[in-house]
This record gives sequence, structure tokens and C-alpha cells, in this order.
Amino acid sequence: MPDPSEPDTTTCAIVGGGPAGMILGLLLARAGVQVTLLEKHADFLRDFRGDTVHPTTLRLLDELGLWDRFAELPYSEVHTAAFESGGRAVTLVDFGRLRRQPHKFVAMVPQWDLLDLLADAARAEPGFTLRMRTEVTGLLREGGRVVGVRYESPDGPGELHAELTVACDGRTSVVRREAGLAAREFPVDFDVCWFRLPRTDTGGSSLVPRIGPGRAGILIPRQGYFQVAYLIAKGTDPVLRARGIEAFRRDVAELIPEAAETVAALASMDDVKHLDVQVNRLRHWHIDGLLCIGDAAHAMSPVGGVGINLAVQDAVAAATLLAGPLRRHRVMPADLARVRRRRVLATVVTQTVQRVLHRGLRPILRGGDLTPPPALLDVLRVLPWLSGIPAYLVGVGVRPEHAPSWARRSGRGA
Repeated sequence: MPDPSEPDTTTCAIVGGGPAGMILGLLLARAGVQVTLLEKHADFLRDFRGDTVHPTTLRLLDELGLWDRFAELPYSEVHTAAFESGGRAVTLVDFGRLRRQPHKFVAMVPQWDLLDLLADAARAEPGFTLRMRTEVTGLLREGGRVVGVRYESPDGPGELHAELTVACDGRTSVVRREAGLAAREFPVDFDVCWFRLPRTDTGGSSLVPRIGPGRAGILIPRQGYFQVAYLIAKGTDPVLRARGIEAFRRDVAELIPEAAETVAALASMDDVKHLDVQVNRLRHWHIDGLLCIGDAAHAMSPVGGVGINLAVQDAVAAATLLAGPLRRHRVMPADLARVRRRRVLATVVTQTVQRVLHRGLRPILRGGDLTPPPALLDVLRVLPWLSGIPAYLVGVGVRPEHAPSWARRSGRGA
């Protein structure tokens, strides 16, 4: 046991055990860096928490030697996104057209399963420590530099001193707030209700949008059920809940006629989870001794489900750029600034595309009907290769990252 009279220290303290934090911890541990990851929950069992794993993240699992383990998890594959028009399905997004990607689909996997897999792989590295039920409450500073964190755990309050602290604690980041880093907020007109509907068919690997006057939804195929994203006007969740479950079932059945029977599976409004959609990003991702990545640096819209992919790519870039300075025990602000410079273009481009798509949703939220123009659908029927363009933007994105050579492994036993 450690001597309680000695300060609790690590080389890199990572706050938050989501995909970004886990990937960063695993990569740095494989680089020989001492890493301590602090996660406030006792487990990873949280529903509707970004279950999309994009082709570039699937490729990363390959590079890390974790694909065989991932393939054993219960997941479904999304190969296309299609829109039904005139009794025919028109493919809008086709991941099968991606080049140089070993896995040409988006995997829908419970996030807790993915995080358990990554945590097990990280624990196999001698320099990695995972502390569950450890909630960071503040920062330690010396001479204007962040030198670690304060936390609460089942054993009481404590302090962890670190040469670098990395905030991976999401869009409501305590670390970001304590560091005094301000985000630029972009207006969003809608929120999302998440819920499940039973699925009786065994086939189908396409996202299916549903659009009607004043409402829109997306059916995401999962194993044994559909995960439904139901768009509502920003701030109307209390009104929706006040109307009650019967009214909500009717609304869903009108938008998704084939769900007229299965919608009864929604027993109460407790089965409907509300997501307050935000789009923002920090002007500065770091101060001396501290770096923010993932949602702590830039909250993404759920459009395209790209938030996890962006966060994972941030983590790979951060590990690639900071492993050397951390091994030398000399991390300078200039090193942290390099992470932002490498990832900010991908962030800005992705958020800009999302905001453009948001503007296209406004007529729906105001009671209109936004069926794609017939001319566009005709073009996609004649030139189906065009569906590969949005597939690249969603599945690969701007500046995809590869695992550094020192973190790569091969085979099931990696």
C-alpha cells in the first residue's frame, strides 16, 4: 500500500472514462507513460450515450490489436442511410463506397461494452490505473500552473498530483469550468428524445429517416430493437412530458405508421430520454498543465453521430503528440497548443456542416414538411456514387488519425 504521508502522484491524470479518456489512457500507457484515469461513476452502464463506432474508430481498434475482442461484442451494422420516396428507397449515405477502410459500416454497440473492452486492454499495461467512483471536484495549482486535481471517492476527499491533467469529462466538464476556459456557443433550435421500439424483423442495416409536418425522427437498427431519435423544438421537453405518454405515442405512430403496435412498449415518459443538444467549442483548449479534448473542448450535435469519432481522434492526436514530452517529464504549453492546431480544423469543419444541416431542419420544427426535392432524389438514383461523399464526411471525417507505431499490436492476445 502507498505511504499515506507521501503525495499521490502520476505523470498524466485523465478525468473522465468515456471513449476519449479510455483511448488516451490506453495509448499513453502503451507509450510507457504512467497514467491515472478518474471516473466518477461505479460502472459504464448509461443508456443512449453515443453508441456509434465509425469506420475510422473501427480501423483504430484493428491497429491496436483489439478487433477480435470487439467482434465478440453484441453490435449491429449500419451500412446505409436511405429515404423512402414514392414507394422506393433512395440511398443518401452509403458507407460501402468508402475506400481504404477495412470496415465499411458504422457499428452500433452499447457504449458500456466498448468502454469495458478498452478498460480491460488498458489495465493490461503496467503504467495504467483506473479509479472508479472518483469524482474530480477541483484543480491543484502551483505558481499559476495546474499540477493535478482534487477529488471525492468512497475513501473521502483526496488530491492527485500530475505533470499533465487532461479533461475528458464531457460537455458539462467540471475541469473546464474550474480552469476558467470559456466556450463559444452556437444556437441550436432542437433537442432530441431518445427511446426504443421493439423490432420484429431480423434484417435491415439502413438508417431510416422519417419526416412529417412539424416532426422528424430517425430509426437506427439495433439487435432486437430500433433506437429512435425524435426531434423536438428546443425547450419543449417539459410541454411534451406534461401532455403524457398517450399523446406521445400518437405523435410517434403518426410519424412512424409501422410503429402503431410497437409504440405501446413505451410504458411512460420515463422511457423517453431527453438530450439537450449543444454545439460549442473552446477558443483555447489548454492552460499550463491542463488540456481539454473531446466534448470538453467541443460539444457536437448528434447529427451524423460523429461526436465520439471526433473525441477518439482527438485522443489519438493528443497521445501521438504528447507521449514524448510526457516520457521526458517536460510538457510545455507549446506541446499542448500543438494538439489544438492539429484538431481544430476537423472540429470547425464538422460543426459548420452540422450547423448548415440544422438550418435545414428549421422548417420541420416550425410545422413544415421537408421532404427532399424530387430532383435531388432523381440525381441520387442516376448517380449513386454521390452517396459516398456524405459517407466519407460522416464515417471518416476531416484529418482521420492512425494509431502511432508504438501503440500498435496484432492478434487476439494483444
